[in-house]
Amino acid sequence: MQVRQNFENELQNLKDTLLHMVELARNAVMNSLEALQTQDMKLAEDVISSDLEINRLDEQINQTAISMIAQQQPVASDLRKIIVALRISTDVERVGDLGVNIAKSTLRIEKKKVDKPMEDILQMATIAQKMVHDALNAYHNEDLQAALDLAKEDDQIDVKYGRIIQELLKLAAQNPTQTAQITQLAFICRDIERVGDHATNIAENIIYMIKGKQYNLN
Repeated sequence: MQVRQNFENELQNLKDTLLHMVELARNAVMNSLEALQTQDMKLAEDVISSDLEINRLDEQINQTAISMIAQQQPVASDLRKIIVALRISTDVERVGDLGVNIAKSTLRIEKKKVDKPMEDILQMATIAQKMVHDALNAYHNEDLQAALDLAKEDDQIDVKYGRIIQELLKLAAQNPTQTAQITQLAFICRDIERVGDHATNIAENIIYMIKGKQYNLN
């Protein structure tokens, strides 16, 4: 009985660490976009620095999960929870990296005037951030329906991404001297779109954890 309780405690600690990691990655994306909107170079630099903690937690989760599998030899349902934590941590680490990418693009744009209206980009970013938040809640609550619903949000991002890229291409053709800035905005849009993809991956793993079957939301 004590062995089982110890395992449950380790599993909960693993889950708590992952949830904390998700929150840090989400903050990285939020802060990088705020830095872009306000052209706050210091905030962009802070986002880049914060990635070290996300990477540290990713490594901690990997080591803990491997140790639990080796020492506890968990049954199928418990094993799925450990494997899913490993998979999700990989996606979360990538979300943190995407926040860093956006921050770096912001630094390259510097304080130059952003000719593309930011509303569309920020709307897409709002959906992506909501997806990460919803994925976090779905994992915390082991909520199957919430995980399934994330696919609809990803479709919205894909539509907005395609439209914004077309607008940026036209803008580049009309303003060839500003191609470098427009290119950075395109990179930022791509990174936001990928945040949505990683949130979808997290949702698929939550479904696998609950149902024991692989499920493709794309």
